[in-house]
Amino acid sequence: MTKAYSIYHPTEWTSPAVFSSPHSGSRYPADFLATAALDAMTIRSSEDAFVDDLFSFAPQHGAPLIAAHLPRAYVDLNRAPDELDPALIAGAQRHGANPRVSAGLGVIPRVVAEGRPIRSGKISQREALKRLRVAYHPYHDELESLLARQRNAFGTAVLFDCHSMPHDALASAPRVRGKRPDIILGDRFGAACARWVIDAATCLFTDAGFVVARNAPFAGGYITQHYGRPSRGVHALQIEVDRRLYMDERAMTRRPDFADIAQRLEPVIAGLAHLGGAAMPMAAE
Repeated sequence: MTKAYSIYHPTEWTSPAVFSSPHSGSRYPADFLATAALDAMTIRSSEDAFVDDLFSFAPQHGAPLIAAHLPRAYVDLNRAPDELDPALIAGAQRHGANPRVSAGLGVIPRVVAEGRPIRSGKISQREALKRLRVAYHPYHDELESLLARQRNAFGTAVLFDCHSMPHDALASAPRVRGKRPDIILGDRFGAACARWVIDAATCLFTDAGFVVARNAPFAGGYITQHYGRPSRGVHALQIEVDRRLYMDERAMTRRPDFADIAQRLEPVIAGLAHLGGAAMPMAAE
């Protein structure tokens, strides 16, 4: 079975940050593909393809990067573990009104982008629980451990939850000085991180030449909401990057200037990694 994730550790832990790429996984289990109703390209349409590569500079600036291997179509790490879809999972119970689950976007997705069904028929509860066991819980256990390590070492932890967004999704985004944003930062409207975090991140991206909007149409998902606890010294900020900047969305390939975009992001990542200040580890007690 494919390992759930990889962690890229810094040589020196000089940053209180953790970078997470939960939707860039592209290793599709053979048994999953065998029952899929979609072709190999269409089933990849929900991936945040290459986002782990875009943020791969993080360890060079003292912060770890955790990146999923298994794809979002298999299990969505940015959902609560109890967001189980009765329309997909035999015997699953609905717990109140949940628009994500109703749309087929629960923790075990029923559809990919544009509402296209992944398969016909249902899967068993046993299969759903297996996916949570092998993919979901290991990733979140490790992410929680990384954040605890950072908070213990630096007195604070800052989680950057890294994603990409389809260019078409920006049709509903607010214009920034008449332009569509390249980057959307989400802090759950101030609930997931202190104001200085999103303010500083906005400046870093803007100084690198990116157009930045906040919280619309993406304010942050489960990861941002669940881990962001500013009062406890843990800040979480979701970062959405326009896919058209760096990839061909239809062909699912990198643009020829992919390396140039990654280089533009490196000083941003360096700045994000050290938002906590001097970032010197606290002395052991």
